[in-house]
Amino acid sequence: MISFFKYIFISNNRQLAICNKQAKSTTYIAYCLLLIAFCLFAFCLLLIIPSCKEQKKETVATVNKDVYYTCSMHPQVHEDHPGNCPICGMKLIAVPKTNMSASKAMQIQLSAEQIRLGNIHADTIGKESIGDKLVLTGTLNFNQDKLSSVSARVEGRVDKLYFKNIGDYVAKGTKLYDLYSEQLNNAKQEYVNALQQENSIGNSLINYSALVESAKTKLLLWGMTEGQIKELAQSKQPSTHTTFYSTEAGYITSINVDEGEYVMEGGPVIQLANLSTLWAEAQVYTTQMSSISKNGNVTVQIPDLNQTVNGTIDFVNPEINPDTRINLVRVTIPNKNNQLHPGMPVYITASNKQRKVLTLPADAVLRDSKGATVWVQAKPGFYEIRMIKTGIAEGNAVEITSGLNVGEVVVKTGAYLLNSEYIFQHGADPMAGMKM
Repeated sequence: MISFFKYIFISNNRQLAICNKQAKSTTYIAYCLLLIAFCLFAFCLLLIIPSCKEQKKETVATVNKDVYYTCSMHPQVHEDHPGNCPICGMKLIAVPKTNMSASKAMQIQLSAEQIRLGNIHADTIGKESIGDKLVLTGTLNFNQDKLSSVSARVEGRVDKLYFKNIGDYVAKGTKLYDLYSEQLNNAKQEYVNALQQENSIGNSLINYSALVESAKTKLLLWGMTEGQIKELAQSKQPSTHTTFYSTEAGYITSINVDEGEYVMEGGPVIQLANLSTLWAEAQVYTTQMSSISKNGNVTVQIPDLNQTVNGTIDFVNPEINPDTRINLVRVTIPNKNNQLHPGMPVYITASNKQRKVLTLPADAVLRDSKGATVWVQAKPGFYEIRMIKTGIAEGNAVEITSGLNVGEVVVKTGAYLLNSEYIFQHGADPMAGMKM
């Protein structure tokens, strides 16, 4: 029996040993498989990384150096690789690069189809007659020499206004307003007292005549009329309110006080404009100033009334606005029966000597703050920008004083399209950096 149990014990030990060996063998195999997998992964990485580097080098190498990428909405954007516009996010488009010399930097090339679709026409420039007359557009304005202001001679309260509407006509000597003034009332009482003392005492001890004259002068200086002072001398009863009359005739352009308001000495009450004469004022470009001279004869046409008035230029502004490069000329014209009104449009025509000069249509000349330019056809399909100087303009014709020669072929229609195409292709304004 003991031998039997011993046998079983020994058999179990052998089986356990076998199982331990099998477990160790399985673990070993797993470790081996893991090691093999790691080696394979590392080997693959070693193969892939150089391949990516070579691919990146190939990608960089394949970047086309003959084109650049720009945005159709923002041509100032220039990139050497495709992508999106950093301003608006639109997809960049490829534009071929052109190796232009400095002399060709201001040129643009168009195909025959582009020229046809853009309706671009060029023609040989020549001399034409221009300058027989210069027509300026202007307006009628108040004659500043005929404006007047009625001011308060003494401080007080305006208790009544006899005119309350802008545009009312005020005749000279018409009542304007009633004023309550302590100062003026005291001065009137002083005048009455001086008169009474002169009549009762005489000039035996005091020269009351001089006091009367002094008091009267003060009332005159404060705006009372001779008639009002004479009436005061007769009645000997100073009134609390004093009526003031207009010293000028004209149409009311502004009322500066309301009833019940106080006015200081020298404060304006109303302003008047005499419309017997008006100013016809027009703006003139500096390039047209050679055709304008002070005291020159002109014709002023008023289209609203179908009237024409002859006159002379009596003022040319000596100062030119540097921003607009515009000057001002003025003609004084009579206003018979007050038919003319400030604000009406007028045409001022100045006559000049006719002469033959280089001319271009107005649409062919591009203008901005830097000056004037045109597009010149260098050869068929090639156009270059040219800065010019202009003279007078008559109708649709513009005088060219410098920058072009007789016989050159200039773009007369489609100049704005060429300008836009240049900006699209070059990403810059063709006028930038140009000097005449």
